[in-house]
Amino acid sequence: MVVLDFSIVNVALPSIERELGIATSVAQWVVTGYAIAFGGLLILGGRAADLLGRRRMFIAGLIVFSLASLAGGLAGDPALLIASRVIQGAGAAVVAPAALSLITTSFPDGPRRARAIGLYGSISAVGFVSGQVLGGVLIEWSSWRSVFLVNVPVGLATAILAPRVVGGGASQGVSPGAASSGGGGAAGRHHLDVRGAVLITVAVALAVFGVSQADVLGWTSVPVVGALVAAVVAAACFAAAEARHPEPLVKPRMLLRPGLRNGATIAFLLGLWNGGELLVLSLYLQQALHLSPLATGLVIAPQGVAGFTTGLLGPRLAGRVGVRRMLVITGAAAAAGFIALTQLPAVGYSPVLTVVILVGFGTAGTSFGSLVIASRGMADGDQGLVGGVINTSRQIGAAVGAALLPAVAESVRGGVAGVSGDRLAMLAAAAAALAATAVAWRAAHGASAPVRPAT
Repeated sequence: MVVLDFSIVNVALPSIERELGIATSVAQWVVTGYAIAFGGLLILGGRAADLLGRRRMFIAGLIVFSLASLAGGLAGDPALLIASRVIQGAGAAVVAPAALSLITTSFPDGPRRARAIGLYGSISAVGFVSGQVLGGVLIEWSSWRSVFLVNVPVGLATAILAPRVVGGGASQGVSPGAASSGGGGAAGRHHLDVRGAVLITVAVALAVFGVSQADVLGWTSVPVVGALVAAVVAAACFAAAEARHPEPLVKPRMLLRPGLRNGATIAFLLGLWNGGELLVLSLYLQQALHLSPLATGLVIAPQGVAGFTTGLLGPRLAGRVGVRRMLVITGAAAAAGFIALTQLPAVGYSPVLTVVILVGFGTAGTSFGSLVIASRGMADGDQGLVGGVINTSRQIGAAVGAALLPAVAESVRGGVAGVSGDRLAMLAAAAAALAATAVAWRAAHGASAPVRPAT
C-alpha cells in the first residue's frame, strides 16, 4: 500500500490540477511532500521499531497513514492536501522499515533471507502495478479523491489483523532494556534521535525546494541559492550531531563500510530515475498524448510486471552471475530503456513505449542488488538500520527526481507538440542509470561473491 500510494497519485495529478485549479509546480508537491517526509523520517522510523517493538510501530504507522489518507481524500484546498500527504509520508516512514526488519530478522543471513528480500521487492512491484491501473480505474469511474480514500479501509483492516497474523520478529541487535520482539517492551534508557531526524528532513526539504524552484526563479536567484546553501548547512549539522549523539540514527562507523556507502549511492540514483520518470511519463501520456488515466496506467503497468518478475528471479540471477554483474546488467538495461524513451512519440501510442519493460527490469534488479551489497557482512543487529539507510537514500532520490526531472521537462517548452522536454527528461534519467551502473561496477569490485540461489 505504501508503494501503491506513490504511483497511484502520479496518475491522479492532472485531475487534481484541474479540480483544485493549481499549477503543475504546486501539484508536484503532492508527490514531493510525501517523498520528503518518507525519506527524511525512515531512519527514525526504523530505530523506533527496534526500540519500541517492530509490530507495534508497524500498526501505529498504519493508523497514521490511514487517517492521513482520509484527510487527503476530503481536502478542499491544496494546502490541506499537501499537509495530509506529508503526514502520510511520516506514517509510511514507520511502516516500511518495521515491515522490512520484521522480514530480515525472521530469516538467517543467506539464501532464505535473499529469497525473502526478493519476495519483498516483488510485492512492492505488485503495489506499483496496482497503483498505476487502480488509479486509472478509480479516476475514470469516480474522482481523484478515491485514490486516497481507498487506503482507509485497507489500512485500518490491516492494523486490526496484524496482531493476529504478524510475528514480532527476532530481537537481534536490541540491547537489554530495549524493546524486543512481539511488538512491545519499554525503551528503557534508550532514546530516539529526534534532533537528527529533524535536521535530515530539513536538509532534504530545502534541497528539493531549491531544485524544484530553480527553473521558475532561476538557479542564481536568492531563494534558490539560499535554500541549497541552507540544505548543505543542515546536512553538516546532522553529521556533527550524529558524531556526538550517544545513540545516533546512523552510527558513524557504519558509514565507513564501502558496501553501505555504495549501496546507498546506488539506491539514491535509483530513486532519482524512478521517482522522476513515473511523474514525467504520467503527465506526458495524459497531457501530450491525451490518454485517459486508465489507459495511462495500462501503458506503464508492464514496467511493474517486469519488476515483479525480476524480484522473484533476482536471487537466482545473483547466484548465477554474481551481484556485481547483476547490478551492471540491470543498470545498463534501465539506461537502455530510457535512451529508447528519448524517442517518445508526439502523437498516438507507439511501440517504443514497450521499453518500459527494460526500465522495470533494471529498477527491480538494481533495488535488490543495492540492498544485498549494503547488508552483506553486517551484523544481524544492524540489518534494520541498513534497511533504513537504503530506503532513505532511495526516497530522498525519489524526492529529488520528482522535482528535477519535471523541471528538466519544463525547461524545454518548444519542439514537437511540447514533447521535447519530456524526451530530455528521459535522457537525464538515462544518465542517472548509467551513473548507478558505474558505481555498482566499482562498489562490488573484488567483493562480488555470488549469492547462492534460494530454493
